[in-house]
Amino acid sequence: MTSQLLSPNPAPPGPKGHPFVGVLPEYSRDPLGFLTQWAREYGDAVTLYGFRKAYLFSHPDAIEEILVTQQSHMRKDRLLGIVGKVLGNGLVVSEGDFWRRQRHLMQPAFHRERITAYGNLMIEQTQTLTASWQNGEIRNLGQDMMALTLKVATQAFFGTDVPMAMHEIEQAMLRVQQQFDLRTRHMLLYLLPDPIPTPNNLRYRRAVQDLDRLVYRLIEQRRNDPVERGDLLSILLTLRDEAGEGMSNQQLRDEVMTFLLAGHETTALTLTWALTLLSQHPDVETTLLSELKTVLGERPPTPADLPQLQYTDWAIREAMRLYPPIWAMGRYVASDCEIGGYPIAAGSNVVISQYIVHRDPRWFDEPTRFKPERWANDLAKHLPPFAYFPFGGGSRVCIGKAFAMMEAVLVLATLMQQFHLELLPGQEIVPWAAFTLRPKQEIKVRLQRRLA
Repeated sequence: MTSQLLSPNPAPPGPKGHPFVGVLPEYSRDPLGFLTQWAREYGDAVTLYGFRKAYLFSHPDAIEEILVTQQSHMRKDRLLGIVGKVLGNGLVVSEGDFWRRQRHLMQPAFHRERITAYGNLMIEQTQTLTASWQNGEIRNLGQDMMALTLKVATQAFFGTDVPMAMHEIEQAMLRVQQQFDLRTRHMLLYLLPDPIPTPNNLRYRRAVQDLDRLVYRLIEQRRNDPVERGDLLSILLTLRDEAGEGMSNQQLRDEVMTFLLAGHETTALTLTWALTLLSQHPDVETTLLSELKTVLGERPPTPADLPQLQYTDWAIREAMRLYPPIWAMGRYVASDCEIGGYPIAAGSNVVISQYIVHRDPRWFDEPTRFKPERWANDLAKHLPPFAYFPFGGGSRVCIGKAFAMMEAVLVLATLMQQFHLELLPGQEIVPWAAFTLRPKQEIKVRLQRRLA
Protein backbone atom coordinates (compact mmCIF):
# COMPACT_ATOMS: atom_id res chain seq x y z
CA MET A 1 0.00 0.00 0.00
CA THR A 2 1.43 3.38 -1.01
CA SER A 3 1.04 6.12 1.54
CA GLN A 4 -0.35 9.53 0.56
CA LEU A 5 0.65 11.04 3.91
CA LEU A 6 2.49 14.32 3.59
CA SER A 7 3.56 16.29 6.66
CA PRO A 8 6.27 18.83 7.48
CA ASN A 9 6.86 17.09 10.83
CA PRO A 10 10.06 15.06 10.94
CA ALA A 11 10.10 11.39 11.80
CA PRO A 12 11.04 10.54 15.39
CA PRO A 13 14.77 10.15 16.05
CA GLY A 14 16.30 6.70 16.36
CA PRO A 15 19.38 4.50 15.98
CA LYS A 16 20.85 4.26 12.47
CA GLY A 17 21.30 0.52 12.39
CA HIS A 18 22.89 -1.51 9.58
CA PRO A 19 22.25 -1.52 5.82
CA PHE A 20 19.17 -3.57 4.83
CA VAL A 21 18.55 -5.10 8.28
CA GLY A 22 18.56 -1.89 10.35
CA VAL A 23 18.47 -2.50 14.11
CA LEU A 24 17.26 -6.12 13.89
CA PRO A 25 20.62 -7.73 14.86
CA GLU A 26 20.82 -5.71 18.09
CA TYR A 27 17.14 -6.21 18.82
CA SER A 28 17.27 -9.97 18.36
CA ARG A 29 20.25 -10.24 20.76
CA ASP A 30 18.61 -8.33 23.62
CA PRO A 31 15.10 -6.96 22.99
CA LEU A 32 14.58 -5.63 26.51
CA GLY A 33 18.00 -4.06 26.80
CA PHE A 34 18.04 -2.32 23.44
CA LEU A 35 14.42 -1.12 23.49
CA THR A 36 15.00 0.32 26.97
CA GLN A 37 18.26 1.94 25.85
CA TRP A 38 16.69 3.46 22.75
CA ALA A 39 13.70 4.80 24.69
CA ARG A 40 16.04 6.46 27.20
CA GLU A 41 18.35 7.82 24.54
CA TYR A 42 15.82 9.07 21.98
CA GLY A 43 12.68 9.71 24.03
CA ASP A 44 9.01 8.76 23.90
CA ALA A 45 8.96 8.23 20.13
CA VAL A 46 11.75 6.30 18.36
CA THR A 47 12.15 5.27 14.73
CA LEU A 48 13.43 1.70 14.35
CA TYR A 49 14.70 0.75 10.91
CA GLY A 50 14.54 -2.88 9.77
CA PHE A 51 12.94 -4.81 6.93
CA ARG A 52 9.98 -2.52 7.55
CA LYS A 53 10.05 0.82 9.35
CA ALA A 54 8.75 0.64 12.91
CA TYR A 55 8.15 3.17 15.67
CA LEU A 56 8.51 2.63 19.41
CA PHE A 57 6.14 4.77 21.49
CA SER A 58 6.58 4.95 25.26
CA HIS A 59 4.30 7.74 26.50
CA PRO A 60 0.89 6.74 27.90
CA ASP A 61 -0.85 9.34 25.72
CA ALA A 62 0.62 7.87 22.53
CA ILE A 63 -0.22 4.34 23.72
CA GLU A 64 -3.81 5.45 24.25
CA GLU A 65 -3.88 6.73 20.68
CA ILE A 66 -2.63 3.37 19.37
CA LEU A 67 -4.99 1.22 21.43
CA VAL A 68 -8.04 3.49 21.55
CA THR A 69 -8.43 6.69 19.56
CA GLN A 70 -6.50 5.59 16.44
CA GLN A 71 -7.42 1.93 16.74
CA SER A 72 -9.29 1.94 13.42
CA HIS A 73 -5.97 2.50 11.62
CA MET A 74 -4.32 -0.51 13.30
CA ARG A 75 -4.21 -4.22 12.62
CA LYS A 76 -2.64 -7.05 14.61
CA ASP A 77 1.11 -7.46 14.29
CA ARG A 78 2.68 -10.06 11.98
CA LEU A 79 4.25 -11.75 15.01
CA LEU A 80 0.86 -13.29 15.77
CA GLY A 81 1.23 -15.27 12.55
CA ILE A 82 3.59 -17.52 14.51
CA VAL A 83 0.72 -18.53 16.79
CA GLY A 84 -1.90 -18.60 14.05
CA LYS A 85 -1.82 -22.36 13.59
CA VAL A 86 -2.75 -23.05 17.21
CA LEU A 87 -4.94 -20.00 17.96
CA GLY A 88 -6.73 -20.00 14.62
CA ASN A 89 -9.07 -17.02 14.47
CA GLY A 90 -9.67 -16.71 18.21
CA LEU A 91 -10.07 -13.42 20.06
CA VAL A 92 -6.34 -12.72 20.30
CA VAL A 93 -5.85 -12.95 16.51
CA SER A 94 -9.19 -12.06 14.88
CA GLU A 95 -9.97 -8.60 13.53
CA GLY A 96 -12.84 -6.34 12.47
CA ASP A 97 -16.50 -7.32 12.47
CA PHE A 98 -15.74 -10.98 13.21
CA TRP A 99 -13.77 -10.05 16.31
CA ARG A 100 -16.51 -7.65 17.47
CA ARG A 101 -19.16 -10.36 17.03
CA GLN A 102 -17.10 -12.93 18.94
CA ARG A 103 -16.18 -10.53 21.75
CA HIS A 104 -19.81 -9.48 22.24
CA LEU A 105 -20.99 -13.08 22.05
CA MET A 106 -18.48 -14.34 24.61
CA GLN A 107 -18.64 -11.51 27.16
CA PRO A 108 -21.36 -13.19 29.29
CA ALA A 109 -19.07 -16.20 29.83
CA PHE A 110 -16.63 -13.90 31.64
CA HIS A 111 -18.98 -12.00 33.94
CA ARG A 112 -17.54 -11.79 37.45
CA GLU A 113 -20.23 -14.07 38.89
CA ARG A 114 -19.29 -16.86 36.50
CA ILE A 115 -15.55 -16.35 37.03
CA THR A 116 -15.90 -16.48 40.82
CA ALA A 117 -17.34 -19.98 40.50
CA TYR A 118 -13.88 -21.18 39.36
CA GLY A 119 -12.18 -19.90 42.54
CA ASN A 120 -12.61 -23.11 44.53
CA LEU A 121 -11.15 -25.11 41.64
CA MET A 122 -8.06 -22.89 41.70
CA ILE A 123 -7.60 -23.41 45.44
CA GLU A 124 -8.18 -27.17 45.23
CA GLN A 125 -5.61 -27.61 42.47
CA THR A 126 -3.08 -25.55 44.43
CA GLN A 127 -3.66 -27.68 47.53
CA THR A 128 -3.14 -30.81 45.42
CA LEU A 129 0.21 -29.40 44.33
CA THR A 130 1.32 -28.46 47.87
CA ALA A 131 0.26 -31.87 49.17
CA SER A 132 2.87 -33.37 46.82
CA TRP A 133 5.62 -31.00 48.03
CA GLN A 134 8.06 -32.21 50.66
CA ASN A 135 9.87 -30.09 53.22
CA GLY A 136 13.44 -29.44 52.05
CA GLU A 137 12.71 -30.57 48.50
CA ILE A 138 14.19 -28.64 45.55
CA ARG A 139 11.67 -27.72 42.86
CA ASN A 140 11.69 -26.09 39.43
CA LEU A 141 9.43 -23.12 40.20
CA GLY A 142 8.42 -22.22 36.65
CA GLN A 143 7.67 -25.81 35.74
CA ASP A 144 5.43 -26.25 38.79
CA MET A 145 3.52 -23.04 38.06
CA MET A 146 3.03 -23.99 34.39
CA ALA A 147 1.69 -27.42 35.37
CA LEU A 148 -0.60 -25.94 38.02
CA THR A 149 -2.18 -23.24 35.85
CA LEU A 150 -2.59 -25.67 32.95
CA LYS A 151 -4.54 -28.03 35.22
CA VAL A 152 -6.72 -25.11 36.37
CA ALA A 153 -7.29 -23.95 32.79
CA THR A 154 -8.05 -27.45 31.52
CA GLN A 155 -10.63 -28.17 34.21
CA ALA A 156 -12.15 -24.69 34.03
CA PHE A 157 -12.52 -24.93 30.26
CA PHE A 158 -13.38 -28.63 29.88
CA GLY A 159 -14.63 -29.71 33.30
CA THR A 160 -13.57 -33.07 34.65
CA ASP A 161 -13.80 -34.90 31.32
CA VAL A 162 -10.09 -34.88 30.53
CA PRO A 163 -8.03 -36.06 33.52
CA MET A 164 -6.58 -38.96 31.51
CA ALA A 165 -5.55 -36.57 28.72
CA MET A 166 -3.64 -34.16 30.97
CA HIS A 167 -0.22 -35.61 30.06
CA GLU A 168 -1.09 -35.36 26.36
CA ILE A 169 -2.18 -31.72 26.79
CA GLU A 170 0.93 -30.83 28.83
CA GLN A 171 3.29 -32.30 26.23
CA ALA A 172 1.52 -30.65 23.31
CA MET A 173 1.43 -27.28 25.08
CA LEU A 174 5.14 -27.55 25.91
CA ARG A 175 5.93 -28.17 22.24
CA VAL A 176 3.81 -25.18 21.19
CA GLN A 177 5.54 -22.90 23.72
CA GLN A 178 8.97 -24.09 22.59
CA GLN A 179 8.07 -23.21 19.00
CA PHE A 180 6.97 -19.71 19.97
CA ASP A 181 10.13 -19.12 21.98
CA LEU A 182 12.42 -20.47 19.27
CA ARG A 183 10.84 -18.42 16.50
CA THR A 184 10.84 -15.17 18.47
CA ARG A 185 14.40 -15.62 19.74
CA HIS A 186 16.08 -16.12 16.33
CA MET A 187 15.56 -13.61 13.53
CA LEU A 188 15.94 -16.10 10.65
CA LEU A 189 13.56 -18.59 12.26
CA TYR A 190 11.07 -15.77 12.84
CA LEU A 191 11.00 -15.19 9.07
CA LEU A 192 10.77 -18.91 8.26
CA PRO A 193 7.22 -19.92 7.23
CA ASP A 194 5.48 -22.69 9.18
CA PRO A 195 4.86 -24.91 6.12
CA ILE A 196 8.59 -25.49 5.57
CA PRO A 197 9.11 -29.02 7.01
CA THR A 198 11.95 -28.35 9.44
CA PRO A 199 12.16 -30.74 12.43
CA ASN A 200 10.87 -27.99 14.74
CA ASN A 201 7.99 -27.10 12.43
CA LEU A 202 7.01 -30.78 12.11
CA ARG A 203 7.00 -31.28 15.89
CA TYR A 204 4.95 -28.12 16.28
CA ARG A 205 2.47 -29.29 13.64
CA ARG A 206 2.05 -32.66 15.37
CA ALA A 207 1.47 -30.91 18.73
CA VAL A 208 -1.29 -28.76 17.26
CA GLN A 209 -2.85 -31.81 15.63
CA ASP A 210 -2.85 -33.62 18.99
CA LEU A 211 -4.62 -30.68 20.63
CA ASP A 212 -7.09 -30.44 17.74
CA ARG A 213 -8.09 -34.08 18.08
CA LEU A 214 -8.78 -33.67 21.79
CA VAL A 215 -10.70 -30.39 21.52
CA TYR A 216 -12.85 -31.46 18.56
CA ARG A 217 -13.68 -34.74 20.31
CA LEU A 218 -14.84 -32.85 23.41
CA ILE A 219 -16.87 -30.40 21.33
CA GLU A 220 -18.63 -33.26 19.55
CA GLN A 221 -19.33 -35.05 22.85
CA ARG A 222 -20.84 -31.89 24.33
CA ARG A 223 -23.01 -31.21 21.29
CA ASN A 224 -24.41 -34.74 21.57
CA ASP A 225 -24.96 -34.36 25.33
CA PRO A 226 -25.76 -30.65 25.90
CA VAL A 227 -25.86 -30.64 29.70
CA GLU A 228 -24.80 -27.44 31.48
CA ARG A 229 -21.68 -28.43 33.43
CA GLY A 230 -20.49 -24.95 34.37
CA ASP A 231 -17.21 -25.20 32.45
CA LEU A 232 -16.29 -22.73 29.71
CA LEU A 233 -16.94 -25.12 26.82
CA SER A 234 -20.49 -25.83 28.07
CA ILE A 235 -21.14 -22.10 28.39
CA LEU A 236 -19.75 -21.29 24.92
CA LEU A 237 -22.01 -23.93 23.38
CA THR A 238 -25.10 -22.15 24.77
CA LEU A 239 -24.21 -18.63 23.60
CA ARG A 240 -26.18 -17.05 20.75
CA ASP A 241 -25.84 -13.73 18.91
CA GLU A 242 -28.70 -11.37 18.00
CA ALA A 243 -29.57 -13.53 14.99
CA GLY A 244 -29.79 -16.63 17.19
CA GLU A 245 -26.59 -18.10 15.78
CA GLY A 246 -24.07 -19.92 17.94
CA MET A 247 -20.45 -20.72 17.21
CA SER A 248 -19.31 -23.29 14.70
CA ASN A 249 -17.02 -26.13 15.78
CA GLN A 250 -14.11 -24.25 14.22
CA GLN A 251 -14.90 -21.08 16.16
CA LEU A 252 -15.30 -23.04 19.39
CA ARG A 253 -11.99 -24.77 18.77
CA ASP A 254 -10.19 -21.47 18.12
CA GLU A 255 -11.54 -19.78 21.26
CA VAL A 256 -10.86 -22.79 23.49
CA MET A 257 -7.27 -23.02 22.16
CA THR A 258 -6.80 -19.29 22.78
CA PHE A 259 -7.92 -19.52 26.40
CA LEU A 260 -6.09 -22.77 27.03
CA LEU A 261 -2.76 -21.34 25.86
CA ALA A 262 -3.03 -17.67 26.82
CA GLY A 263 -5.05 -18.40 29.95
CA HIS A 264 -2.46 -20.55 31.65
CA GLU A 265 0.98 -19.36 30.50
CA THR A 266 0.64 -15.70 31.44
CA THR A 267 -0.72 -16.54 34.91
CA ALA A 268 2.03 -19.11 35.45
CA LEU A 269 4.66 -16.50 34.61
CA THR A 270 3.04 -13.92 36.90
CA LEU A 271 3.17 -16.41 39.77
CA THR A 272 6.74 -17.44 38.96
CA TRP A 273 7.94 -13.83 39.05
CA ALA A 274 5.87 -12.97 42.15
CA LEU A 275 7.20 -15.94 44.13
CA THR A 276 10.75 -15.19 43.00
CA LEU A 277 10.44 -11.56 44.09
CA LEU A 278 8.97 -12.54 47.46
CA SER A 279 11.89 -14.92 48.05
CA GLN A 280 14.24 -12.00 47.38
CA HIS A 281 12.39 -9.54 49.64
CA PRO A 282 11.80 -11.00 53.12
CA ASP A 283 10.26 -7.76 54.39
CA VAL A 284 7.54 -7.95 51.75
CA GLU A 285 6.97 -11.63 52.49
CA THR A 286 6.57 -10.83 56.20
CA THR A 287 3.93 -8.18 55.45
CA LEU A 288 2.06 -10.55 53.13
CA LEU A 289 2.11 -13.32 55.74
CA SER A 290 0.75 -10.91 58.34
CA GLU A 291 -2.20 -10.16 56.06
CA LEU A 292 -2.83 -13.88 55.48
CA LYS A 293 -2.76 -14.52 59.24
CA THR A 294 -5.16 -11.66 59.94
CA VAL A 295 -7.64 -12.48 57.18
CA LEU A 296 -7.46 -16.28 57.13
CA GLY A 297 -6.07 -17.44 60.44
CA GLU A 298 -5.22 -21.11 59.87
CA ARG A 299 -7.92 -21.86 57.30
CA PRO A 300 -7.30 -21.86 53.52
CA PRO A 301 -8.49 -18.91 51.43
CA THR A 302 -11.81 -18.79 49.59
CA PRO A 303 -13.01 -16.53 46.76
CA ALA A 304 -15.00 -14.56 49.36
CA ASP A 305 -11.70 -13.47 50.95
CA LEU A 306 -10.44 -11.67 47.84
CA PRO A 307 -11.59 -8.15 48.88
CA GLN A 308 -9.64 -8.50 52.17
CA LEU A 309 -6.45 -9.84 50.54
CA GLN A 310 -5.35 -6.37 49.47
CA TYR A 311 -1.61 -6.69 50.01
CA THR A 312 -1.58 -10.05 48.24
CA ASP A 313 -3.33 -8.39 45.30
CA TRP A 314 -0.76 -5.56 45.36
CA ALA A 315 2.09 -8.10 45.28
CA ILE A 316 0.62 -9.61 42.09
CA ARG A 317 0.13 -6.17 40.52
CA GLU A 318 3.69 -5.21 41.41
CA ALA A 319 5.08 -8.43 39.93
CA MET A 320 3.21 -7.67 36.70
CA ARG A 321 4.56 -4.13 36.74
CA LEU A 322 8.18 -5.28 36.93
CA TYR A 323 7.79 -8.43 34.83
CA PRO A 324 4.67 -8.12 32.65
CA PRO A 325 4.05 -11.49 30.98
CA ILE A 326 3.09 -9.67 27.79
CA TRP A 327 6.12 -7.41 27.69
CA ALA A 328 5.43 -5.64 24.37
CA MET A 329 2.69 -5.30 21.77
CA GLY A 330 2.87 -4.46 18.09
CA ARG A 331 0.40 -3.14 15.55
CA TYR A 332 0.56 -2.95 11.76
CA VAL A 333 -0.53 0.47 10.48
CA ALA A 334 -3.15 -0.18 7.80
CA SER A 335 -3.84 3.47 6.91
CA ASP A 336 -2.09 6.79 7.40
CA CYS A 337 -2.50 8.34 10.83
CA GLU A 338 -0.78 10.50 13.42
CA ILE A 339 0.62 9.18 16.69
CA GLY A 340 2.26 11.34 19.33
CA GLY A 341 2.31 14.27 16.92
CA TYR A 342 4.22 12.32 14.26
CA PRO A 343 2.83 11.24 10.88
CA ILE A 344 2.83 7.45 10.60
CA ALA A 345 2.48 6.05 7.10
CA ALA A 346 0.48 2.99 6.15
CA GLY A 347 2.65 -0.10 5.96
CA SER A 348 4.64 0.80 9.08
CA ASN A 349 4.62 -0.97 12.43
CA VAL A 350 4.20 0.58 15.86
CA VAL A 351 5.52 -1.01 19.04
CA ILE A 352 4.62 -0.34 22.67
CA SER A 353 6.32 -2.02 25.61
CA GLN A 354 4.74 -2.61 29.00
CA TYR A 355 8.19 -3.47 30.34
CA ILE A 356 9.54 -0.01 29.44
CA VAL A 357 6.51 2.04 30.50
CA HIS A 358 6.04 0.17 33.80
CA ARG A 359 9.60 1.07 34.78
CA ASP A 360 9.39 4.75 33.88
CA PRO A 361 10.30 6.99 36.88
CA ARG A 362 7.80 9.60 35.70
CA TRP A 363 4.99 7.28 36.76
CA PHE A 364 6.58 5.11 39.46
CA ASP A 365 9.00 6.20 42.16
CA GLU A 366 11.91 3.81 42.65
CA PRO A 367 10.74 2.07 39.47
CA THR A 368 12.98 -1.01 39.70
CA ARG A 369 12.10 -1.74 43.34
CA PHE A 370 9.56 -4.42 44.29
CA LYS A 371 7.23 -2.35 46.46
CA PRO A 372 3.64 -3.67 46.65
CA GLU A 373 2.57 -0.91 49.03
CA ARG A 374 2.90 1.59 46.19
CA TRP A 375 -0.57 0.42 45.08
CA ALA A 376 -2.18 1.72 48.28
CA ASN A 377 -4.47 4.76 48.15
CA ASP A 378 -5.81 3.79 44.72
CA LEU A 379 -2.57 4.51 42.88
CA ALA A 380 -4.01 3.02 39.68
CA LYS A 381 -6.68 5.75 39.58
CA HIS A 382 -4.04 8.49 39.78
CA LEU A 383 -1.81 7.15 37.01
CA PRO A 384 -2.21 8.12 33.35
CA PRO A 385 -4.56 5.49 31.84
CA PHE A 386 -1.80 3.65 29.98
CA ALA A 387 1.09 3.98 32.42
CA TYR A 388 0.17 0.47 33.65
CA PHE A 389 -1.43 -1.95 31.19
CA PRO A 390 -0.38 -5.58 31.77
CA PHE A 391 -3.63 -6.80 30.18
CA GLY A 392 -3.54 -4.43 27.22
CA GLY A 393 -6.23 -1.80 26.91
CA GLY A 394 -9.03 -0.28 24.93
CA SER A 395 -11.73 -2.48 23.43
CA ARG A 396 -9.22 -5.32 23.13
CA VAL A 397 -8.31 -5.47 26.81
CA CYS A 398 -7.92 -9.11 27.83
CA ILE A 399 -11.34 -10.69 28.32
CA GLY A 400 -9.86 -13.07 30.91
CA LYS A 401 -8.40 -10.34 33.13
CA ALA A 402 -10.68 -11.04 36.11
CA PHE A 403 -10.06 -14.81 35.85
CA ALA A 404 -6.28 -14.29 35.76
CA MET A 405 -6.19 -11.87 38.70
CA MET A 406 -8.39 -14.06 40.86
CA GLU A 407 -6.28 -17.12 40.10
CA ALA A 408 -2.98 -15.37 40.77
CA VAL A 409 -4.12 -13.97 44.14
CA LEU A 410 -5.73 -17.21 45.36
CA VAL A 411 -2.81 -19.39 44.30
CA LEU A 412 -0.26 -17.02 45.84
CA ALA A 413 -2.18 -16.88 49.12
CA THR A 414 -2.53 -20.68 49.27
CA LEU A 415 1.14 -21.32 48.49
CA MET A 416 2.57 -18.66 50.81
CA GLN A 417 0.35 -19.77 53.69
CA GLN A 418 1.99 -23.21 53.60
CA PHE A 419 5.55 -22.75 52.30
CA HIS A 420 8.50 -20.40 52.20
CA LEU A 421 10.40 -20.74 48.93
CA GLU A 422 14.15 -20.27 49.30
CA LEU A 423 16.06 -19.45 46.12
CA LEU A 424 19.06 -21.69 45.64
CA PRO A 425 22.23 -19.57 45.74
CA GLY A 426 24.24 -18.77 42.62
CA GLN A 427 21.29 -18.52 40.24
CA GLU A 428 21.14 -15.78 37.63
CA ILE A 429 17.59 -14.40 37.55
CA VAL A 430 17.33 -12.71 34.16
CA PRO A 431 14.15 -11.99 32.18
CA TRP A 432 14.06 -13.40 28.66
CA ALA A 433 11.84 -11.59 26.17
CA ALA A 434 10.50 -14.45 24.09
CA PHE A 435 6.84 -14.48 23.05
CA THR A 436 6.17 -13.88 26.74
CA LEU A 437 8.50 -12.58 29.46
CA ARG A 438 9.97 -15.61 31.18
CA PRO A 439 13.10 -16.34 33.22
CA LYS A 440 16.04 -17.10 30.95
CA GLN A 441 17.12 -20.00 33.15
CA GLU A 442 15.16 -22.39 35.35
CA ILE A 443 14.49 -20.99 38.82
CA LYS A 444 15.21 -23.58 41.51
CA VAL A 445 13.78 -23.19 45.01
CA ARG A 446 14.06 -25.18 48.24
CA LEU A 447 10.75 -25.74 50.00
CA GLN A 448 10.44 -24.83 53.66
CA ARG A 449 7.13 -25.82 55.21
CA ARG A 450 5.75 -23.22 57.60
CA LEU A 451 5.02 -24.35 61.13
CA ALA A 452 1.37 -24.21 62.15
